[in-house]
Amino acid sequence: MNKLDVVSIQDLGAERLRRILESGIAMKAAGPSASPKPLEGKSVALLFQKPSLRTRVSFDLAVHQMGGHPLYLSPDEVGLGNREPVEDVAKVLGRLVDGIVARTFGHDIVEALARHARVPVINGLSDGEHPCQAVADLLTAQEKKGGVEGLTIAYVGDGNNVAVSLALASAMCGARFRAASPKGYELPATTVAAANWAGAETETLVELLEDPREAVSGADVVYTDVWTSMGQEDEAQQRRAVFEPYRMTPELLDLAAGDAIFMHPLPAHPGEEVTPGLLDHPKSVVFEQAENRLHGQKAVLLEIYGG
Repeated sequence: MNKLDVVSIQDLGAERLRRILESGIAMKAAGPSASPKPLEGKSVALLFQKPSLRTRVSFDLAVHQMGGHPLYLSPDEVGLGNREPVEDVAKVLGRLVDGIVARTFGHDIVEALARHARVPVINGLSDGEHPCQAVADLLTAQEKKGGVEGLTIAYVGDGNNVAVSLALASAMCGARFRAASPKGYELPATTVAAANWAGAETETLVELLEDPREAVSGADVVYTDVWTSMGQEDEAQQRRAVFEPYRMTPELLDLAAGDAIFMHPLPAHPGEEVTPGLLDHPKSVVFEQAENRLHGQKAVLLEIYGG
């Protein structure tokens, strides 16, 4: 049987992604005690190069609630790519556990793990994509707006891994995606091309803009993220200067639709990409979005292991 790896959000395909959103909402409504148990008797390795709050806790709970045993492997324990080659780690873990969730610096590491492990590999975050975050994002949008197709999602900030997965997932589900970024920090051209191809059937397009006001105007979902991601700390001062005009404020948020929702994947840096207090704005669903990491990841696991 072919295994299903989730290295990119595109690995799911539009039909499967829509099914995951529906099952995530259904499992959330049913509660943890009613969770299906496709992981009964199975173990899933949580292989982390980067520290985490939401990814670590949500995957640990997701595996547990679905009957499995989560096994956390810290950077010091494995030394992924340093003490031991990625290929060897993948081959060893593939013989001992039933799945791998990898949170890494390099996207190439997740790709190598998927290539060499004989068990499913899920990207828990890389510098290229954050597919599990995108699942939780769209699950939240569907929960709050009654569906994703036809929505306008405005992203303000760096065209980073979160933005890449969200743009692709939005197009796959028929939502328009506008991204406002400074020159030199836009979404990669390959992502825009892939998203526009994915959205061609529903005539949804990814737009690249410079003006955050233009992006947010009339939007149903407004989204921002940190200006400096892990591994970019040496660029922090330069990035603060470049992204200053892209700070999310109540005034900018007021340009969105009256019933718009505001999202941020967390952790946030008030005073940088968001003004202090914005996470508790009436339009904010940031903490529900964080909770939905659990339900989205349970739905991904059900899709992989549920048969």
